Amino acid sequence: MRRFIVCWLLLLAAATARPAAKQIVFVQAGIHLTEDGERVPQGVTHVPGETLFYSFQLEGYQASPEDKVRISYQVDAFDPNGVRIVETHTGQIDAGILPEDKDWKPKVRRTIVIPPFAGSGRYRIAASAKDEIGGTAAANEIFFDVQGHQVQPSETLAIRNLRFARSEDDREALKVAAYRAGDVLWSKFDITGYKFGPGNRVEVEYGVAIVAPSGKTVFSQPQAAVEEGGSFYPKRYVPGIMNLTVQPGTPAGEYTLVISARDRIGNQTGEARGAFRIE
Repeated sequence: MRRFIVCWLLLLAAATARPAAKQIVFVQAGIHLTEDGERVPQGVTHVPGETLFYSFQLEGYQASPEDKVRISYQVDAFDPNGVRIVETHTGQIDAGILPEDKDWKPKVRRTIVIPPFAGSGRYRIAASAKDEIGGTAAANEIFFDVQGHQVQPSETLAIRNLRFARSEDDREALKVAAYRAGDVLWSKFDITGYKFGPGNRVEVEYGVAIVAPSGKTVFSQPQAAVEEGGSFYPKRYVPGIMNLTVQPGTPAGEYTLVISARDRIGNQTGEARGAFRIE
């Protein structure tokens, strides 16, 4: 009799047991070469200004008795310091499904542009999703590496990486900064350490001057360029560039290029000097 009762209770429990709740999960999350194209291979390093095509699919969601699916999601992207590089993207999948769609996996796509002045390091894309009908939620993270232009940070206004070049497009600095009459002297540099205004606003200006071997200033342009404006992602440096044609008859000797920068928001100034020769 006791055995019969036990069996009867087990059958009753089995009959009344509720099926295990579905759990929404991420599948196929990754970065692609093009939208819906091949996935970016492991070990690929990205560069500032590059567009990333990120996507993921979802499964394990629960449909309503009316065969409706409702899923909310959020996508963020962060730099190595945890600062968002793009605005948070939110959305909702609200769709009806047919019996033949029982294996359907909703897909979310998001285009992410790496900021033009992004630094080097490991970046992160973080996504989350919630099944509004089933009540379950999931999160997913993927990482990617960026190789950016190296600019040493500064707490105060500073001019970094002052270098000379033969042309505007030269990536490498001249090992020996020497020019002759008729040559175009190109110089590049980076300004950092300025303060930000509301909306990551930057207001930086710079001037250039050339000092002859005698100590006399032979060229001066006090306000050569102005950089101002805001951006979602804080601009970690302002690139500067100048060029000057060496005039015939310029005496040979060692000259000095003087870059003077001013941060209007932070009310601070900075200067850098670089030597070059006229042969």
